[in-house]
Amino acid sequence: MNQHSADVVIVGGGIMGASAAFFLRQRGRSVILLERGLIGQQASGVNFGNTRRMGRALGELPLSNRSRQTWLKFRELFDADAELLLNGHLRVGFVAEHEERMQRYAQDARDYGLGMQMMTAKALRERFPYLGPDVIAGCLAPNDGHANPRLAAPAIGRAAARAGAQVLENTEIVHVEKDGGGFRVSAADGREFRAPVALITAGAWGDRISAAFGEPVPMIVKAPQMAVTEPVPYAIGPTTGAISDTPAPGVYFRQVARGNIVIGGGGHEPVDMVNRRAYVNPMRTLIKLGQAPRVVPAFRHLSIIRVWAGIEGYMNDGRAVMGPSARVPGLFYAFGFSGEGFQLGPGVGDVMAELIATGATSTPIDYFDIRRFDKVLA
Repeated sequence: MNQHSADVVIVGGGIMGASAAFFLRQRGRSVILLERGLIGQQASGVNFGNTRRMGRALGELPLSNRSRQTWLKFRELFDADAELLLNGHLRVGFVAEHEERMQRYAQDARDYGLGMQMMTAKALRERFPYLGPDVIAGCLAPNDGHANPRLAAPAIGRAAARAGAQVLENTEIVHVEKDGGGFRVSAADGREFRAPVALITAGAWGDRISAAFGEPVPMIVKAPQMAVTEPVPYAIGPTTGAISDTPAPGVYFRQVARGNIVIGGGGHEPVDMVNRRAYVNPMRTLIKLGQAPRVVPAFRHLSIIRVWAGIEGYMNDGRAVMGPSARVPGLFYAFGFSGEGFQLGPGVGDVMAELIATGATSTPIDYFDIRRFDKVLA
C-alpha cells in the first residue's frame, strides 16, 4: 500500500487549501495538499474575481483586512502575477432606500479602514461619466479591487510546492477518518495519507466531510452565472455593483486591463453534484444583459464572447465554517464561504496555518465557529 505522511493533510486544493499549505510551510510544518482535479479548478477559479472588502458582513472584515495584506504582497510571496487591480469598488443605487442602505453600511464599517466615500449623483457623473441617468447615489471603497481567479490559486499552489508541500492533483478522496491519534485519508487509487492534523477546505463538498464527523451544517450548493464581453478600450475604473430594486438579483461588473468586461449577477442555478457539473442558464445571461445598461448605457452595444458557471457552497446564514472542529481534536474546517471566498482565500490560509501551528490566531474568527449550528440542527 502506498502511504504518505506529514504534519498536516489538507483536503481541497482551492485558494484556501493552497494558501494554507503555503503558510504552513512558512511555519515549518510538513504538508500534503490533496485535490480531486487541478489546483483552483472549482469555485476558486470560476468566480467573479472580486477582492472587495466593502459590503461584507462586519464579522468578516477583520479576516478580509488580513487577507488584503497578502493580496498586496502577492507577487512577492508567490512569485506570480494574479492581475490584481486596486482600482476600487463602487456600489450604486437607484432609489433613496439604496442610498440609505449604503450610508448605514459606511457608518457601521467606519472603524475597519475601508475609507468608503458616499457620492451624490452629481459627483458620480463627474467622476464616472459612463454611468446611466437612473443612478442617483453611490459609495466608493477606493482601496478595493479585483484579480484573475484563473491565475491566483494555481500560483499559490505552485509556491506551496516550491516551499516543500506535497501538492497532489487528480487525487480522488473517498474517505477521511480519525485513526488513533491522527487522520487517515484514503484515495480512490489505493493511496493513503496520514497526519495528526487534517484541514478540510473542500468547498461545496466540505459539508459531506463535516457530517461524516458528526457535524452536519446547513449548506446548499448553487452555480453562479458569469459572462465576459469582447475587449473594448479601457474605461471603467472600479469594480461596480448595482443594488437591485426588483426581485431579480443585481448585476456587477469589472473591466480587466486587456479590455474585456466580466459581468456577474442575474441569479444562481442548481448544480449536478453527481457529475460535478454546473451549467449556464441562458436566461440568467439575458437578465444580466437587461440590467447592465441601466448602470452603463454603453453596455447595450457590447457582445458576450463567453459564459460559464461554477460550483459554490452557500451556508443558510451566509457565514462560512472556519476553525477547529467542535467534536474531533486535530480536525479543522474552512469551507462554505457563500460566494465571497476569493478575496478571503489567502487570509483564510494564513489564519488557519497560524491556528494549526500555534493553537490560536491573532485575527478573530469566532464569527465562523461551527458550534453555532449545534442548536439549529439538534
